[in-house]
Amino acid sequence: MADGTKPPDRPVNNRPANNGPANNGPANNGPARQELQRGGEAVYRPRYAHIVGWGSYVPEKVITNHDLEQIVDTNDEWIRSRTGIAERHVAADPKETSVTLAVAAARKALEVADVPAGKIDLIVCATTTPEYAFPATACLIQDALGADNAGAFDLSAACSGFVYGLAMARGQILAGDAEYVLVIGTETLSRIVDWTDRGTCILFGDGAGAVLVAASEVPGGILAVDLGSDGSGGNTLILPAGGSALPTSLETVSSGMHYLKMDGKAVFRFATRVMAASTRKVLTRAGYTPEEVDLVVPHQANLRIIQNSVLNQLKIPEEKVFINLEKYGNTSTASIPIALCEAIAAGKLRTGHKVVFVGFGAGLTWAACAIDWRTPIDKAEADWWKNTRRQATYSAAAARSMWRRAVRWVYDVLPDPEAKGQDARRDREETGVQEGADEEG
Repeated sequence: MADGTKPPDRPVNNRPANNGPANNGPANNGPARQELQRGGEAVYRPRYAHIVGWGSYVPEKVITNHDLEQIVDTNDEWIRSRTGIAERHVAADPKETSVTLAVAAARKALEVADVPAGKIDLIVCATTTPEYAFPATACLIQDALGADNAGAFDLSAACSGFVYGLAMARGQILAGDAEYVLVIGTETLSRIVDWTDRGTCILFGDGAGAVLVAASEVPGGILAVDLGSDGSGGNTLILPAGGSALPTSLETVSSGMHYLKMDGKAVFRFATRVMAASTRKVLTRAGYTPEEVDLVVPHQANLRIIQNSVLNQLKIPEEKVFINLEKYGNTSTASIPIALCEAIAAGKLRTGHKVVFVGFGAGLTWAACAIDWRTPIDKAEADWWKNTRRQATYSAAAARSMWRRAVRWVYDVLPDPEAKGQDARRDREETGVQEGADEEG
């Protein structure tokens, strides 16, 4: 690298034996400092959280504004002028789910980082459309990747979820509890959208994005985060039924309560305020000014929201704000990582750039993070042997998963010797009772 520092390709393995608390320095924004013993002398080494891999995936099926004109009372000009959206990708194939999209994006991120799935310590899946209420979507992703050493959980913070996930990854790494954390945003919003409601069906699309966050001694990475919420506005963007408040029933299904509902004006007012405020706060924590920012990747919800917050209030030039919602619409938790991947491909992000991710969503929630980007963007093409080996590990993971399922099935089918012994003992006791009753009779 030009500044002579070592790129953060591999994490440092400097986890202290006692996992003691991190010393985060002024304003809690500095690196964790891990203590090692060398010849009886305490040696402190800094620890930072860097994004070292990235990947995205969207379904092939595209629905344009002209397609929507055949479904609801709208037109291309009306949608573009109010949202900036021209088309969106949707999971038309029933086999495409939040898990399959996430796995495809995650594999790309691992390939960019050149890290095998077995080295992942934690998987955080941010999603509004999980595969099931439980088990966690993250656990199914872990199984598909063959990440046998990883913990996994889902994170629900709506469209802010991906940045929330980065905050969790940073915390785990600075605490010394993880070396690699995979953060994923994945959505199949087309399956909870009412396609007869022109106020919402024009907005949302499907897709997934993933990043691999790694521990490193190289200064920089995720420097600061800002997370917020205001539950008093929970009803402004909501999926009413399917939870404990309104369990699924014939009535909730017939009345369309399993489709998302939104108060567009209220969400717009909220978003334009918190996007700017959260960005200012996280820049202050990182020690940056808006003028120093090289790239802002905002949540891709609505062009006018981005213009009224990031561009107008923060006075950040348009060329420093990456926008791609014209092609994808609002993909919720996936929007920022998908945009990040496209910004990198377009040459908008380079080593040494100061970057901000900022988003908002149902909850109501908001989140921002400031990044000192130190990972080289230009990655060497993997040779055929690495690609073959990587695909073999995924095939092996699938085979291992099938074997484990088969073993569980066998245990369910075969008689339990202990239970069989208990049944025989119970039969003898019952027989003895009956014989005693016959004798008394």
